[in-house]
Amino acid sequence: MNDRIYRDSSGKTLDAYPRPSVAVDTALLTLAGDLGLVVFEVRRNNGRGWGLPGTFLHEGETLAKAVDRSLREKGGVAGFHPRQLHVFDDPTRDERGWVLSVAHVDVVQIDRLASRYVDSTRLAPVSAPGRLPYDHSDIIALAVEHIRSRYADTPDPDRLLGEEFTMLELRTAHEAVAGRGLQRDRFRRTMEPQLVATGAVAAGTRGRPAELFRRRP
Repeated sequence: MNDRIYRDSSGKTLDAYPRPSVAVDTALLTLAGDLGLVVFEVRRNNGRGWGLPGTFLHEGETLAKAVDRSLREKGGVAGFHPRQLHVFDDPTRDERGWVLSVAHVDVVQIDRLASRYVDSTRLAPVSAPGRLPYDHSDIIALAVEHIRSRYADTPDPDRLLGEEFTMLELRTAHEAVAGRGLQRDRFRRTMEPQLVATGAVAAGTRGRPAELFRRRP
């Protein structure tokens, strides 16, 4: 066992340097009917206002475990695997002290949020997330930008829809993510080569039956 204490080129140990606290904050995005693309928010501990689910990193804990803990304890949801989005490191971002936030993002089907704490969580449109603490609005904006880039030319990469869907359902989902209408023919030309026609049609639709597609493997 090596008992030597590490010292840098100036002879200082690691304890000689001030270190920030590390936090995680997560933007969970989903589609919620007429609200379009929404973000999952939790009521703040002091009961005043809303924010993204987050927590401080505990000693010996991985970032992924801290994210999971914050979602379970503050939001009542579990089973997600958010990916790292960006490190927000402005030394003045948190009035409580020097805190780095490792922001995470995930896009999920809305029924996976069914277990959420109803009284202390909400789904807010990404275009109007409310007055949030710290730089949570910036985290949401970056998460939305990231997701929109993923949806620009790939059919529903986060599987907000089921395994089979009509072209209209796919375009409607992409329009909700984009926050604007998409030109129908151009959208079809972009997406159709990446889809496989199932040979079946959607049940219960008015007018001409709509063809069902699935994503190409």
